[in-house]
Amino acid sequence: MNDSSRGAPPGAGGWGVPELQAVPAGPAYDVHGAQQTRPMPIAPDVPDAGRDADDRDDRDQGAGRPSGGPLFRDEKPQEPMSTAAPPPQKKRAGRDLRAAIGVGVGLGAVIVSSLFIVKDVFVGVVVVAVVVGLWELTSRLEERKGLKVPLVPLAVGGAAMVVAGYVRGAEGAWVATALTALAVLVWRMTAPPEGYLKDVTAGVFATFYVPFLATFVAMLLTADDGPQRVLTFLLLTVVSDTGAYAVGWRFGKHKLAPRISPGKTREGLFGAIAFAMVAGALCMQFLIDGGSWWQGLLLGLAVAVSATLGDLGESMIKRDLGIKDMGTLLPGHGGIMDRLDSLLPTAPVVWLLLVVFVGSG
Repeated sequence: MNDSSRGAPPGAGGWGVPELQAVPAGPAYDVHGAQQTRPMPIAPDVPDAGRDADDRDDRDQGAGRPSGGPLFRDEKPQEPMSTAAPPPQKKRAGRDLRAAIGVGVGLGAVIVSSLFIVKDVFVGVVVVAVVVGLWELTSRLEERKGLKVPLVPLAVGGAAMVVAGYVRGAEGAWVATALTALAVLVWRMTAPPEGYLKDVTAGVFATFYVPFLATFVAMLLTADDGPQRVLTFLLLTVVSDTGAYAVGWRFGKHKLAPRISPGKTREGLFGAIAFAMVAGALCMQFLIDGGSWWQGLLLGLAVAVSATLGDLGESMIKRDLGIKDMGTLLPGHGGIMDRLDSLLPTAPVVWLLLVVFVGSG
C-alpha cells in the first residue's frame, strides 16, 4: 500500500479489505498525521470492455486486493508465469520405412538377378513395369479427369516399343512409337466423338511419358557392357533419391518448389547432387569399360538434375489430379509410377552421356 493510505479509516480504500487490527503506534500514525491524510476515492466497479471474461472473473474473485501491487509491505509482487515452449517435435518420415525398404530390396533383387543372368528376362521386367504403369496412369486420368484413354493400344504398343528398342535400337523405337500413337488415334474412333481430342491427346502424352522413355533402358542393355550400364543408371538414380531424402530430411529448411512438392528442399537437391556425383565417379571408374572418374562426376550431376525434375513432373501431374499416389501396388512406395517418376526421364540422359563418353558399345 502506498503512504497515502496508511492512516485511512478501515475499509476506506474501497477494495473490501477487512479492518486491520492494532496498527502499531508511532510517529507516522499519530492523530495529526491521520488528519492530514486523505482517504482514497472509492472507484465504481465499471466493467472493462477491453478484458475478456476470464479477466473479469479473476477481478471479482480477488476484488479485495489491487491488481497493481502487493497488499502488505512484506509481500512480494507476483511474477507472471512463464509459458514454456513446447519441445520440438522430431521429424518423421511420411511413409512406412520398413515396408518401403523391404519392397525396395525385393525389387532390387529381381532386377539385378534378371539383369546379369538372362538379359531377355530383364527386358520382360521392363515391359511389365511399363504396362502396369500405363494402367495406373490411365485409370487415374479417367477417375479424376474423365479422360477415356484407350489402354489396349497403349499397352500393346508400349510393350512393342521396349522390345523394338532392345532388338532394333533407336530406329526401331521411333517406328514403334509412331505406330503406337497412330493406334491410339484410330482406336478412340470406335467411341462417340465427344471428348475425342482430349482423350487422344492424353493417350499420346502417355505414349511418350512411359513406354518411349523406358525404351532407353532397353537400349542401354544392347551394349557389350549393357548390364553394367543399366546397373549404373539404376544405382545413380537410387543414390540421388536417397541423398535428397536423407539430407533434406535432416537439414532441409528452404523449399525447392513449394507449389509443386512442398517436401522437397534446396538442401535436399544439393544432397542428391553430392551423392550422385560420388557414385557416378565410382561407377564410371570401376563398372564402365573405358570410363573415367571425371566423366562420372558429370554423369552424376546430370542424373541428380534429371531425377529431381522427373519427380517434380510427376508431382505436378498428381497435384493436377488431386491424388497423393498413382497406385497402392507397392507398400511404402505407392504405385509403379511412383517409382518410375525419377527413372523414366533419367534413362535417356544416361544413355546419351554414355554414348558420348564411351560410345554405343
